Amino acid sequence: MVHVLSSRTLLRPTDPERSRGFYGGQLGLSVYREFGTGPERGTVYFLGGGFLELSGRSEAPPSPAVRLWLQVSDVTAACEELRARGVEIVRPPVREPWGLIEMWINDPDGTRIVLVETPADHPLRYRPEV
Repeated sequence: MVHVLSSRTLLRPTDPERSRGFYGGQLGLSVYREFGTGPERGTVYFLGGGFLELSGRSEAPPSPAVRLWLQVSDVTAACEELRARGVEIVRPPVREPWGLIEMWINDPDGTRIVLVETPADHPLRYRPEV
């Protein structure tokens, strides 16, 4: 078995500066580290229990099969904050049939980002007394 020590999601944006402005500025993610120089330098952001790395450049946007799932404590507050920062809300917060509250945004290359809140009564959090 492979013992994984750390992990990160790697995106190669079509416009690295624009993507750094989105993830660092509009989303407000904190920088873990940067490496290299110039416009294609790498930037690694804290992403909850993991990391998001933007490095290099791609001629084409990522596949629509690539999505980021970010759990937040209050998706409605996140929606208001992101809207105030100029982020386009693709779909506002909705309680899904499976009980999570989800909203959708896209990064500059169209990568879908799902912001998720786990309500207090959801089975992932709710522990009935026995």
